[in-house]
Amino acid sequence: PQRPEEAAGREGPAHLSPAPYLRPFPRPFAPPLRPALSPTRFAAPRPAARWRRPAHSPPPLQRNARRRRAGTWGKRAAVVLCLDVGLTMDNAAPGEESPLEQAKKVMTKFVQRQVFAESKDEVAVVLFGTDGTRNVLASGDQYQNITVHRSLMLPDFDLLEDIQTVIQPGSEQADFLDAIIVCMDLLQRETIGKKYEKVHIEMFTDLSSPVSEDQLEIIVANLKKTGILLQFFLPFPVDADDGGGDIGAHSHFHKNSFAREGITEQQKGGIRVVKKLMCALDEGGGLEEIYTFRESLERLSMFKKMERRPAAWPCQLTIGSDLSINIVAYKSLTEEKMKKTWTVIDGKTLSKGDVQRETVYCLNDDDETEIQKDDTIQGFRFGSDIVPFSKIDEEQMKYKTEGKCFSVLGFSRSSQVQRQHYMGNQVLKVFAAKDDENAAVAFSALIHALDELKLVAIVRYVYGERCNPQIGVAFPLIKDAYECLIYVQLPFMEDLRQYVFSSLKNNKKYIPTADQLSAVDSLIDSMNLVHEDEDGESFEDLFKPSKISNPHFQRLYQCLQHKALYPDKPLPPIEPHLLEMLEIPCVVKERCQVALEKIKALFPLKDVGKKKEDKTAQDIFKDNKEDEPSLKKLKTDDEEGGFSIISIAEGSVTSVGSVNPAKDFQILVRQRDANFKEVSQQLINRIDQFLENRGLQYYMKGINCIKVFREEAIKLFEFQCFNDFLWDLKSKVEDKVLPDFWELVMQGMVTSKNFSMNCLSSEKKSDVSSGTLKLNTAFLVEFIPTACGVKETRVFHATLFFSPMI
Repeated sequence: PQRPEEAAGREGPAHLSPAPYLRPFPRPFAPPLRPALSPTRFAAPRPAARWRRPAHSPPPLQRNARRRRAGTWGKRAAVVLCLDVGLTMDNAAPGEESPLEQAKKVMTKFVQRQVFAESKDEVAVVLFGTDGTRNVLASGDQYQNITVHRSLMLPDFDLLEDIQTVIQPGSEQADFLDAIIVCMDLLQRETIGKKYEKVHIEMFTDLSSPVSEDQLEIIVANLKKTGILLQFFLPFPVDADDGGGDIGAHSHFHKNSFAREGITEQQKGGIRVVKKLMCALDEGGGLEEIYTFRESLERLSMFKKMERRPAAWPCQLTIGSDLSINIVAYKSLTEEKMKKTWTVIDGKTLSKGDVQRETVYCLNDDDETEIQKDDTIQGFRFGSDIVPFSKIDEEQMKYKTEGKCFSVLGFSRSSQVQRQHYMGNQVLKVFAAKDDENAAVAFSALIHALDELKLVAIVRYVYGERCNPQIGVAFPLIKDAYECLIYVQLPFMEDLRQYVFSSLKNNKKYIPTADQLSAVDSLIDSMNLVHEDEDGESFEDLFKPSKISNPHFQRLYQCLQHKALYPDKPLPPIEPHLLEMLEIPCVVKERCQVALEKIKALFPLKDVGKKKEDKTAQDIFKDNKEDEPSLKKLKTDDEEGGFSIISIAEGSVTSVGSVNPAKDFQILVRQRDANFKEVSQQLINRIDQFLENRGLQYYMKGINCIKVFREEAIKLFEFQCFNDFLWDLKSKVEDKVLPDFWELVMQGMVTSKNFSMNCLSSEKKSDVSSGTLKLNTAFLVEFIPTACGVKETRVFHATLFFSPMI
């Protein structure tokens, strides 16, 4: 059975995926003593007892897993990228990429994945076919035109830049077997005293260089002894030569179409040497370690995210007060978030140290008075009110828990837990505690009982002391390799949203016809993402979300890599394979065309042309008599003593609130013992709060209050109170620089060009006469006695100037 962490989704340490880097080598790598070098070639190894796999020995994958558990291996790999830059690698047919460019693309993709996955694997680069020679084995005419370009070290953006710009084609040729020997020597020297889980040599060549087989057996023996995995990357498949008829069973790249006539005799000879070498290393699967550039690019097209090992969460599963089982849980599914955050750097020096960040707290006054951080507390805004809340209050408010908890509250039928009730950002797999036989027996009995009775456990889950409790469901999962409970969070009452909509069947206009129902059925059938064979026995998913990488991460990595290499160039376009990932599968798209055309014909769309009218401040402040009937009707209802919602609300309103201040003001001023000035002052305070918030929604709320204030002032003959408020409001608007708010007021309240100063105080009259007031627009209320003794209400527009009018 798999270990719990493997079943929970752990893929082990970061490896060189995809498939070209997944195959484990047969035994742990222990660097041997450096063999003696002869003047001609890599010397034969010393006689030693050859390691043989016993008949009862487990397969390599299980054997490697055991050694990983025993801790005998490291958690990283050593990789040598051996690239042929010889004379023929730069040759290409018109309109096609040369083998060198294709090989550099494969190497770039691989290094990109390692960089962004923050892998601990170390990478070296060896070039052969170079004009010069730089390696420790070079002597006389041996191992010439082979250059160790980079020693083993962590991959970085410098290596990416070297691959793209520094590495250039050479004018010489070198034996790729000599290059393998140089790579083996490099690994032998630079891995002494270090532990590596895997050791690779990746060979990129077109096999056009002359090759000598006299040291082939020595190379095979050393590769087997040191446990180095050798892989070839070629511009063509290994069955491209005429003599490879029996290779199709081993090669998994036969589906790619390559022109056999393009293979030269030299390349055919190189293919035979490669086949002989790989079959000698592994008779059964050696040829599976030979890949083409095209297939490798497809597999390496996605950036590899950083792999994380899920942390174990030990706890006790309790049922009642007497039964407890030791368990351990792992995250099986969770939302992947970007680890890196943006850092502010200097735009010229590109240095983080040149930027000094300083936070200053200031009061919202004219002088912007600076205060200390200790003199501030946090507050929560409710409407226009701010409720202060200190850190002490916050700590006292928190829900106190006793610590970790995974307690079963009860059991329910699995059918009662609806799929739409699943919530949260993670899924846990819960196992019995490791090396606890009693816990394993009890936990297994619980899982099988739930499965047989088709029940689920309703669980109270608390991650830690500082975490809020959750309620969730734990349902059984039984596999061939393991069994566990799957925990998913469930909603509380406040998390649920119940929506009630009227039935479409009640309106005959929306009842679909039989043809429309049939058309929609056909569309749903044609968009089925599961392909079923004619016999109905085998199924295939056409769209596999678990195999689709997050396009957000892929695009971000693409842009980061581009800016690292080309900081002055604009960002590249999105790569086509990213756009194709989320497209409808071609099979489904073709299959649903007929159904879509039928849908378009049966459900025609028409433009109704209805335009929404914009509501301006003029509509709010209209001074016509449209509102009179409603006011009169409201007054009549009150006089008749009939049932009125407003009469009920009047008894509960004691002050002007922030939710509906205009309505509260109307209710308060209508009360018999109301003091108009006191109530109006409460309304004025609310208007001042709205101006402090500086938002259009608050402006419109304040304007509505001004409108109601004016209406009630006219109705109750409190014109002077409103006029004084308007003068003060104008000065506040100018002090706080709120021209946009005053513009809304002017748009709504301009109704008359006549102006009378009878309603102004003597002080304001003198200011107007002398021209000492600022440019102002006020909408004043004046009451004039008529011949019948009844006062008449007029609204005037006053334009007052700060300096004498010229």
